[in-house]
Amino acid sequence: MVYRTIDANLVLQTLEKLRLRIGERFPQAGLGKVCAELAVLAGDTQARVTGLAQPMIWIRVGVALVLAMGAGLAAYGIHAISFRSGEAEMLSLVSALESAVNLLLVVGAGVFSLTSLEARLKRHTAMRALHELRSIIHVIDMHQLTKDPVMFGAARTKASPDHKLSPFELVRYLDYCSEMLSLSGKLAALYAQDFNDPDVIEAASDIEQLATNLSQKVWQKITIVQASNPAMGLS
Repeated sequence: MVYRTIDANLVLQTLEKLRLRIGERFPQAGLGKVCAELAVLAGDTQARVTGLAQPMIWIRVGVALVLAMGAGLAAYGIHAISFRSGEAEMLSLVSALESAVNLLLVVGAGVFSLTSLEARLKRHTAMRALHELRSIIHVIDMHQLTKDPVMFGAARTKASPDHKLSPFELVRYLDYCSEMLSLSGKLAALYAQDFNDPDVIEAASDIEQLATNLSQKVWQKITIVQASNPAMGLS
């Protein structure tokens, strides 16, 4: 099972190493701060995913109390029917049975409400966290947006972005963006890994797809830079 699930600790370690790599290569770039924020979000994800996998004890206790109360009332009703069986008429027996059925329906509704409450609370926590991941993915995309391969040798205007990166540095910068996008998708997958909720699984899949699409766009830029500079290697 070690190689069949995503380990949140390993994702966190990978993000921390990536943050150090970005800081060493581009100490003044804001991308390092974004990666640091993503690492913090990864730590929060680890704690949240662990919490989602744990049962909510107070809700489970509430379910047990409702079941115990229902069983107690049912036992009392059966005892009352047995006690009066010798003198009870059919009408009173039918009335008692109807009350017992109503009691079962109320108890069942109470149990369903409590059990669904746990799922709803966990779903709300997961969806809010996934929204944070979606937001930071767009922030990462904004950082690579102006890193255009056509800037090399192109005529500049007054409004042109200020580019100080060499082809090699541009490839490294874009590659870091791609890694951050991929790791963001893996963080989203953690919520769907141990929490089998259809809405959460769908939202996590959408975020993974978003990260993949943006990463492909980044790699298109990398390919253009490498094709324009065939002697350049990666490190």
